[in-house]
Amino acid sequence: MNKLVEWKERLKKGHMFSIIVVLLIVVAILGIILYKKQREYRQASENSYNMAFYELVDYVQNVETYLAKSLISTTPEHGAETLTNLWREANLAQSYLSMLPIESQELENTEKFLNQVSDYSYSLSRKNIYNESLTQEDLTNLEELHSYSTELENTLNQLSEDLNSGRFQWGELTKKGTVAFAQQVDNISKESFSNLEENFHEYSGLIYDGAYSEHITSNEKKGLTGEDIDESKAQEMAQDFIGKDNIKEISSLGLSENATIPAYSFSATNNHDENINIAISKKGGHVIYMNTNRNVNSEIISQEEATKKGKEFLENKGFTNMKDTYYITQEGVTTINYAYMQGDVIVYPDLIKVKVALDNGDILGIETTGYLNNHTQRNMQNVKITQEEAKKNLNKKLEITSERLAIIPTEWQTEILCYEFKGKVDDKEFLVYINAENGREEDILVITETANGVLTM
Repeated sequence: MNKLVEWKERLKKGHMFSIIVVLLIVVAILGIILYKKQREYRQASENSYNMAFYELVDYVQNVETYLAKSLISTTPEHGAETLTNLWREANLAQSYLSMLPIESQELENTEKFLNQVSDYSYSLSRKNIYNESLTQEDLTNLEELHSYSTELENTLNQLSEDLNSGRFQWGELTKKGTVAFAQQVDNISKESFSNLEENFHEYSGLIYDGAYSEHITSNEKKGLTGEDIDESKAQEMAQDFIGKDNIKEISSLGLSENATIPAYSFSATNNHDENINIAISKKGGHVIYMNTNRNVNSEIISQEEATKKGKEFLENKGFTNMKDTYYITQEGVTTINYAYMQGDVIVYPDLIKVKVALDNGDILGIETTGYLNNHTQRNMQNVKITQEEAKKNLNKKLEITSERLAIIPTEWQTEILCYEFKGKVDDKEFLVYINAENGREEDILVITETANGVLTM
């Protein structure tokens, strides 16, 4: 009997040993597979960063070349072609620069420089298209740009040599950031990106050929006024904005320091058990957005009533002189765009969006990013032509229904003071923008009325 028990114990021990061995083998195999996968992923990332970097080097070289060509071009036709190519290459350089795993502050002025080259070259190309020759000031600015482009090219070439020689790898940057960067490369390369910052510190930007050039070189949030606040103060402001009597509970979601506008975020529950998300800017305590999650199952109030309620809400929250422009309605909620009015001039960049429930007129949301980025008092002294003179540049078929001054944003982060003419051609409605300084046609939008709202395209 004792021998039988002993035999069973040995069998159990042997069985457990076998299981342990098998498990160890499985773990080892899984470890090898995961290691290989991780290595493949790292290599793929490294290849991707290398590709982006070498593309950046090529496009910066092209920028330098086209800037050099622009300095000796003698005809508007050839100048327009050269500057258009310069605009394209600078844009592409920015795209590949953004793909690199470098902290944004180290590349901020490099990105700003490429953005300025892009915007300024586009501005000058339009001069050439209108058969205007470049002024001496334009050429001086191009010479300055060319000088900085040469510095940038030399720095990137040095980094390229270090990358080729294996002095650093992009993967280390993604894991450890700039400390690893400083440890990985030699004395020249480890300071190269910070040197770019120093090289450009005197570069204050050019006078762009447009009404409001400061947008090109300034990242200042013009509507973001006031001193920094702490989380406690931000929560108090969030409660005041929502209405303390309407809050059952509120909790902090933390500070988003790296957001375009650093902000404290909060999640609240109102008296109807609806969730409300709200973000308060760290600087000045401004509401960036608020959104209430609730279903709207009926549409009782009219669009006109909703628009009025939205404007009243804005005025109560301190946003005065706002005018409704366009709107879209989805699932019982209308989202209305309100633009700032400076006197009789509508300022489209200073935009606030308000969500209104069509069942009872409740304000379900607000988004103020455009307003916080751009709001300031503009100089309206750039009007050089009359409204009647501007009309001469319109299509003769356009039947004008309204006309006024407007400031419009451009995709190049600038602003232009224009005459806005609203009119129809063959039952299709248009907005035509004529530059109030030089009479050029700046933009044409098609107004589209759908079952869900009024949009522009």
